[in-house]
Amino acid sequence: MTGYAVATRETSAGTLTVELKSVNSRFLDLQFRINDDLRAVEPALREAIMARVTRGKVECRVSFGRKNGSDNTQQVSSAMLATLAEMQQEVLSHFPDAQRLSVNELLRWPGMIEEPGMSQEMLQSDVQAAVGEAIEGFLDSRRREGAALQAMLISRVDDMETIVARITPLIPQAIAQFQNKATERMKEALGIASQDNAGASASVSREEALERIRQEVTVYGIRIDVAEELSRLSTHLSETRHILQKGGQVGKRLDFMMQELNREANTVGSKAALKELSDASMAMKLLIEQMREQVQNLE
Repeated sequence: MTGYAVATRETSAGTLTVELKSVNSRFLDLQFRINDDLRAVEPALREAIMARVTRGKVECRVSFGRKNGSDNTQQVSSAMLATLAEMQQEVLSHFPDAQRLSVNELLRWPGMIEEPGMSQEMLQSDVQAAVGEAIEGFLDSRRREGAALQAMLISRVDDMETIVARITPLIPQAIAQFQNKATERMKEALGIASQDNAGASASVSREEALERIRQEVTVYGIRIDVAEELSRLSTHLSETRHILQKGGQVGKRLDFMMQELNREANTVGSKAALKELSDASMAMKLLIEQMREQVQNLE
């Protein structure tokens, strides 16, 4: 599902902004756009988002606009310099010809520049508070979209139930129509055969011919009977409606229901003995495909 939210917090050292936005995806795909000096908060951000979001290609942007003023003079981190010096010395002990770090590289090292009055702990606390606020706004926007999608999906369920109700009475008619037509054609074919073989000793008796006709029309009548498929369609549609009205995390369950609905609609089409049944199958498959495209975006 799509969604968007932004949260801003004013701190003593500057303005912190957390932005969340997502586009449709069957799975959860997190991407972060964070300044290097805030990179340490990424694990906490990832954990907070994954606890509330299960689907979507989600992008999280975190930016920090520092205030200008003499009381916010930047300074180099002595602790970070000491750590880098020790690390560099250890590397040089193994590789004497290795190039030493330049001043430019040192100054651009993550965490090297410190801001007075803004500790890493305070910054991380502010980021977590801001992301919590952003997630709430983000989920609210997705709930609004989810309500619209729910209405659309239920309308498709209504349309399919109308189709099923319309074609269900046609099944006995289709079977009876086929049986009558098949019986006449088989009688005609067997009658012609009897005339062609009038003098033959191995002629087919009337009783044997009628029994064979009954067997054939019964077997094929069973093959074109889609009453069971329509019954399962009705059951699946009722379950789909129940899932949508119940709410919660419905994406995976609805994915499965779309597979089942499509299977039954395909079977109705393959068994169709009337044009009305074939047209109904195509209409249902179109509605199912419209639902499937949206279901893959729901949580």
